[in-house]
Amino acid sequence: MEALSPSAPGGGQVKSPLVSVVMPVLNEAATLDSVLRRLGPLMGPGHELIVVDGGSTDATVEIATRYASEIVCARAGRAHQMNAGAAVARGSFLVFLHADTALPRGALEFVTEALRHAEWGRFDVRLSGSHPAFRIIERLMCWRSRWSGIATGDQAVFVRSESFRAVGGFPEMPLMEDVYLSRCLLARGRPACLRQRVVTSSRRWEAGGIVRTVLLMWTLRAAYACGVSPQRLAQHYRAHGDLANPQSTVPER
Repeated sequence: MEALSPSAPGGGQVKSPLVSVVMPVLNEAATLDSVLRRLGPLMGPGHELIVVDGGSTDATVEIATRYASEIVCARAGRAHQMNAGAAVARGSFLVFLHADTALPRGALEFVTEALRHAEWGRFDVRLSGSHPAFRIIERLMCWRSRWSGIATGDQAVFVRSESFRAVGGFPEMPLMEDVYLSRCLLARGRPACLRQRVVTSSRRWEAGGIVRTVLLMWTLRAAYACGVSPQRLAQHYRAHGDLANPQSTVPER
């Protein structure tokens, strides 16, 4: 793991940030500039953005350098990359943000307030597509998460740094690492379920077909609940979904 950090202005000591936003990326050059440009105004003073690259072969790192507080180079794999970012984070609170998910205005203020009363939490979610089916799916996603206390990566999971370390971070799994982490954190307390919405890309739903993707997600979740290993689930997803990019994960469901 290699970290590339900008220098503090005037060579002085940088005050520890309150919130560290950790974003894993891999070959995201086509969209990353616009993603980070929109994120910039939400950061504000006292926060940091850590971009964790998994070995991109395009201009991802060059683009991220323009915006990030720190760039970390790590082995590809979302769980590994997020752990690598958390390892160098200096904030009291962590937000794990996928590159295809956009935070709402005031997001970090909502996070800091929520984590004064809870150890972890997540946002409600909206899918970016305009198809009417997405409105039903996203409502069910938010309801299911609020009822079960399980959050997934598309909901921008946030957590106290000390709590994240206490449960050992994300497990090194090819799928379901977010569900596993949620279960560990749930044992420590219920999540703060914010009603403010992140907007996450519906591109995989649109590419794979809405009904087909829903059925695939239900199958994977049911199999995981029955004890099927994440490695076997990943093999099934490669055959029926999209894991050609190691950064891919199971879309929210």
